Amino acid sequence: GNICRSPIAEAVFRQVAKERGVLAEWNIDSAGTGGKHVGSHPDRRAIQCLKDHNVEMDHLARQVTLDDFRDFQYIFAMDNANMNALTDMAPESSKAKVELLGKYDPEGQATIHDPYKDSDSQDFEEVYAQCLRCCNAFFDQLGG
Repeated sequence: GNICRSPIAEAVFRQVAKERGVLAEWNIDSAGTGGKHVGSHPDRRAIQCLKDHNVEMDHLARQVTLDDFRDFQYIFAMDNANMNALTDMAPESSKAKVELLGKYDPEGQATIHDPYKDSDSQDFEEVYAQCLRCCNAFFDQLGG
């Protein structure tokens, strides 16, 4: 985990926050619910996709920790399996609001498809486009 969708979402969220002049107000990171790829760079297709859109990424995969529920205001899941894992993991004292990033998709796609096993870079483009829609809608809803 944490080498495809979530690093794209992290980079897009950071870019949108920067464009809106609110980057300093946010602690932004991404992590996976599983630890399989901890310490790895993002998938080369994710890196290329962001490079094609002039979005900066500097990330090494990590796994969600209990501290994340204290340190972040929001934790966004990419799909229902992630959402269930995060909800199960969240301590009672969690300050983070855990929700699907796709909840904010104006096109109504609640799940962000995992492109990892797909060979087509178009799937990464779709993840990028969906993350961009969701992040913009999230900030619009916050009034930022």
